[in-house]
Order: sequence, then structure tokens, then C-alpha cells
Amino acid sequence: MSSEGSNSDKEIEQTQQSWVEKFCLSPRNIFFCYIDSEYLKSNFNFTGLKKYSKNFRTVVKILRDEVTLDLEKMSKEEQEQIENETQLIYGLLHARYIVTDEGMMRMAKKYQKGIFGKCPQVFCKRQPCLPIGRSDTPHKGSVKLYCPKCRDVYLAKTKFRRIDGAYFGTTFAHMLLNVHPQLSPREAPRKYVPKIFGFEIHPSVSPYQEDEEDEKEKNN
Repeated sequence: MSSEGSNSDKEIEQTQQSWVEKFCLSPRNIFFCYIDSEYLKSNFNFTGLKKYSKNFRTVVKILRDEVTLDLEKMSKEEQEQIENETQLIYGLLHARYIVTDEGMMRMAKKYQKGIFGKCPQVFCKRQPCLPIGRSDTPHKGSVKLYCPKCRDVYLAKTKFRRIDGAYFGTTFAHMLLNVHPQLSPREAPRKYVPKIFGFEIHPSVSPYQEDEEDEKEKNN
């Protein structure tokens, strides 16, 4: 087969892909899982999302692969607006989908492969992290990484910091580990102990001691 024929076949395959398939296959969207078509068919799952889109009906049809937009009849601004709204609604649906049994299993596979990233804490020994949002409302902050071993939150790689944290929400990571405890780290996390000439520093001389005492006085 000629290279020209091969390239045309690839172009046909790409045009036949649904919006959801194209979105999930993009390397920059590797944090997202594929939302099942049956989930997208349910109007109930879209409850409360209309306020986030001026073109809500069109967006829903795009996600359900029920409409093909005639881009030639649309301005560049209109194309960008609909694309941005489609990504937003998919992201908010994604946060709901990943707390379902099916959604959790799809995300669990990514977690086990370390796709979301590894904990930078030395004592966690490259423990795989889970994506987490610090708010369930969009435009409040980017996605962060939660380490199940040290139970702290870290920044994602720079290329993923444009992703809204609301697309993963505040619930998913903790629900996954509670529903599937076998995914939790078995080893307890170690903590770094500061020493001077081999002797542990007493908590009373901690540089944070004064701040802690001030905080206690405020609370009292």
C-alpha cells in the first residue's frame, strides 16, 4: 500500500472518531477516562450543568455523537466557544462518572500504571498519585496530585496544570481508596527527622514553635 493511501486511511479514521474519542486520545488529556456512551445518553447525568453552557443542547448532541458541526458556516470565535463549552461539560460529567463503579475501575487502571504521576516525597518511593480537585466548582483551581502514602497534595506536571481540578473533584480519590482498599499503600509512610550532629532536634526548638504558640493563643 502506498504511503499516500495509508495517510488517507488515517484521515478517514480520524474523521470517523467521535468528539469523546478524539478528546480522550489526545496526549494532553491522558488524565481523563472515556465516559461510556450509555452514561452520556442519560439526561439525568447532565442535571445542573446547563448553566455552564450557552450552547447546551448542541454540546450534549456533540458528546452523544448525534451531530456533526458545519465548521464552514461558523466563525472561528463560535467554533472556539462551542469547543470550550464541550470540554467544560465533559469535564464536569467526568467528575460524576469517575465516582461510579465503572468510572472508578477505569481510573484505577490508570492509577496502577502511574499515569497521573508519582509522589515527589523521597520516603514515598515513587508512590503513584491520584488526581484531585480542591473544589467541585469549575475555574477555582487546577488539578492537583494526592499521594495515598504521605496523604499530601502536590502540583501536577506543568503540561497538566491547565486542567481544571473540578473535572476530578474532591471526592474521587478518597472514594476509590475506600471502595478498593487493596489499592492503598501497604507500607506506612516514613517521616524525615531533622538532626544536629546525630541528635534529634527537640520540638520545643522548632522554628515553627513560636507560630504554633501564637496560633493557640488566637484560638483561646
